[in-house]
Amino acid sequence: MTHGSRDALRSLALQHLSPEAAEKWLGLLRPGMRLEIAASSDDVVGHLGGLPALPATAEWPAWDGHGPLSFIASIDCARLPASALDIDLPAAGTLLFFYFDGQLDDGDALVLAEDRESWAGARMLYVAADAEMAERGAPAGLKPYPVVPLAARVEMTATEPWHPLVQAVFAPDAPLGNRYDHPVCSQEFLDALWEFDDEVGHQIGGYAHSVQNPVEIEIAEAVLDGEVSWDDPGLSEEAGGWVLLAQFDSEDAADMMWGDAGALYWLIRPEDLAERRFERAMFTWQCS
Repeated sequence: MTHGSRDALRSLALQHLSPEAAEKWLGLLRPGMRLEIAASSDDVVGHLGGLPALPATAEWPAWDGHGPLSFIASIDCARLPASALDIDLPAAGTLLFFYFDGQLDDGDALVLAEDRESWAGARMLYVAADAEMAERGAPAGLKPYPVVPLAARVEMTATEPWHPLVQAVFAPDAPLGNRYDHPVCSQEFLDALWEFDDEVGHQIGGYAHSVQNPVEIEIAEAVLDGEVSWDDPGLSEEAGGWVLLAQFDSEDAADMMWGDAGALYWLIRPEDLAERRFERAMFTWQCS
């Protein structure tokens, strides 16, 4: 929902919350790595668009019955200040992100978290640092996105007060995903957060900047097959077990537009990240 320096967020919180509530809220902040278009003097940590470098034995990701996925981004883990984050990213190697963007069917087939049959329409791959890789041309029918180099900076991130982890601190008995009676849910504080920062942006780690309800809830509903109601503690528990791996916003420089100025999100359980089980990452997307 919001990103910035800890000092700036502390100042904002103390303007609208009691010192005790402000300290609790600040204790929930998480470091995230904001990815921005690199200037000529910046260290490049990855790219939007272009063509991926893949091992010779790796197949280009595809959605059976629909076709190959478009290449979205690559992140060089060795170039990230990963020790500044609270997720266990690899120290080296490359993260590659693919998505069925509608080029091949004019947007007819949608990749939706709630539709298990569509999950193959989004993939992420981890390629180890010692793997022999070569740039791979795009499959027939796919036009690669323009290459946009990315630089990274670490900032603190805050999330919605109705996010399960925040709600558990300030209103553990409130209905999941809804506003509740506490100053962190006041319109004044919410307006101040949006005025401070309303950009989704590209990001590794930290809290996702969800366009709609917290993406963690969407993923939890999908994993639980939509069979758990929002007032069931199991849904909140499941949602709290997922962390953002990466989000990619719509980006003019890369000719990327996800729905109506939306964003793509990949989430993963911390234990799967620690064990490098990237095939268990989950995907969703939101737009306004």
